[in-house]
Amino acid sequence: MKTRLDFQKMKENNEKITMVTAYDYPTAKLAQQAGIDMLLVGDSLGMVVLGYDSTIPVTVEDMIHHGKAVTRGGNETFVVVDMPFMTYHVSVEATIPQAKRIFQETGAQALKLEGADQVILDSIKALATGGIPVVGHLGLTPQSVHMLGGYKVQGKSEQTAKQLLEDARKVEAAGAIAVVLECVPKQLAALIAKAISIPVIGIGAGADVDGQVLVFHDISRYGVDRLPKFAVSYADLNETITNVFSTYRENVKNSIFPNDDQSFTMDEAVLPKLGERT
Repeated sequence: MKTRLDFQKMKENNEKITMVTAYDYPTAKLAQQAGIDMLLVGDSLGMVVLGYDSTIPVTVEDMIHHGKAVTRGGNETFVVVDMPFMTYHVSVEATIPQAKRIFQETGAQALKLEGADQVILDSIKALATGGIPVVGHLGLTPQSVHMLGGYKVQGKSEQTAKQLLEDARKVEAAGAIAVVLECVPKQLAALIAKAISIPVIGIGAGADVDGQVLVFHDISRYGVDRLPKFAVSYADLNETITNVFSTYRENVKNSIFPNDDQSFTMDEAVLPKLGERT
């Protein structure tokens, strides 16, 4: 399994880091077989797996349930689990028990926290000091989408760009091992990646960062109707799986399935005796 030091070396050697979301055992297992470097159990599971309109309803129990499945499937891959909404925003004292529980019960290698206000920076420092690696998340932070005014690109003005750069430096100084940068202009993302020493993993942040992360359901077009601008799909599982269900339905309706190959048999001489009284 790769460690934070391996990812640091990858940044230094200009070797791109690959990261993808996973929410269950089979996805994690297949991603591991494909050689993906990092798995993210994102609170995006609220939208793509649980059917919520945002990540906000996701609970600690949800993250633990899915995180445990992913660490079982990706048992040789570095797994990062999101801390969900309002589990780390109030105080360090409130953050630590939640983080401890998620980290211990999932068996993950790191937790991810969005934002860079003082409470979050203090929480990153406290968790790192206590032995829990933390990945930061800046730019478009979905848990704060209502405060941001929607899913919009962040850092386009001089003021907001400076703030993002400053936040990235603060997150690094607090002890984060990496930072996810979401929906940020590619020029700014490249500047941030050069300005800090920890890996910068982009999602909608251009190619000149240290790695990329995308949602599994987007890259496979699985259960999603449209893709965000920054995503790409390499298959259409919507069509494939719908065809599987349709074919199965037609086979059952027309008595094509099951056939003799999918059925068990017995000595038919026994059948007449089944109706005899004893």
